[in-house]
Amino acid sequence: MAKERIEVEGGKTYGPYSPGVKAKGVIWLAGQIAPEAGNDTASQTAASLEKIDALLSAAGVSKNEICFAQVLLDDINDFAQMNEIYSAWLEGVEIPPARAAFEAGALPRGAKVEIVVQAIDGNCC
Repeated sequence: MAKERIEVEGGKTYGPYSPGVKAKGVIWLAGQIAPEAGNDTASQTAASLEKIDALLSAAGVSKNEICFAQVLLDDINDFAQMNEIYSAWLEGVEIPPARAAFEAGALPRGAKVEIVVQAIDGNCC
């Protein structure tokens, strides 16, 4: 199976990269930000997760197939606010993904949160 680009209609990138890539049953999504969603971490987290859902759907999978998530925050003091939204999003997922969360010096476009995920396509290979 060749490498495939994953994207959704109307999706936007901010540089020379793919929104997602799928190869040999592994799915990598670019970091998702949503500064347009509001100036608070909760709104941006929810909107970033919506973008992730859309990209995963375009790849033919769901959040149930996420194996690893990385959450970057512009302020680690916003961890609880992000975690509340993230936890609600994972409700019903039998095996939550492994995760790392940390503060980054600065995020693109002044975002408060950026979320990166890796998933698998269990129907592949």
